[in-house]
Parts: sequence; structure tokens; C-alpha cells
Amino acid sequence: MTAKILLVEDNEMNRDMLARRLQRRGFEVIIAPDGKQGVEKCHAEQPDLVLMDLSLPVMDGWEATRTLKGDEATAHIPIIALTAHALESDRTKALETGCDAFETKPVNIGRLLQAMGQFLEG
Repeated sequence: MTAKILLVEDNEMNRDMLARRLQRRGFEVIIAPDGKQGVEKCHAEQPDLVLMDLSLPVMDGWEATRTLKGDEATAHIPIIALTAHALESDRTKALETGCDAFETKPVNIGRLLQAMGQFLEG
């Protein structure tokens, strides 16, 4: 079974590069360019995992994560935060907001795949 990944990222270059790298590894990738569309697509598609940029237009990743984790229909879906903010306080805030894991940008694909595997293999 192919894992379905929702990638919520507003930067087109980052989004396209990461989507291609995941698709080459056999993942089905759904894209949302902002937090509002991310929430909508998460409800509609029920992905196996969400990769959530935290700095997004319309609805930021913090609010989108709180919305998804506060909804019975999507609360079970793991969310990995993707952010350029590498401070420990950012990691703590992301986890307190409801993210299941935290990865810094630029994304290290090996480390990201390892983090994703923790949630997808269960």
C-alpha cells in the first residue's frame, strides 16, 4: 500500500522539490499551498501523514495543526512540522501545538524519511 502524504508548503520551489523526492520514493503526494487548504485537503483526502510548514499564508501552520488535532476526524493523523525556525523553543511550541515531530529546513531527506517511517510503519 502506498502511503498518502499531504504536503502543506507555500514556497513553490521547496514544495516541488520535496514532492518530487517523496514521489520518487513511492509516496502519493497531495499538495496544499496554505494552512486553510491544508485543513480542507486533510479532511477530504484523509492522508496517512501531514508535512506542515509552520509559516503559511491565509492560516498558518500553528493554527492548521491545532484545527486538525482538535477535530475527531483528523486528530489521529500524524503531523510533522517543517520550519526554518530551529530554536528549541520552536520545537517545544510545535510539539505543544499538536505536531507529532519537528524537522528543520532545509529538509534533510534521510532524517525526514526516518521520522516519517516512525509513523507510517505502525
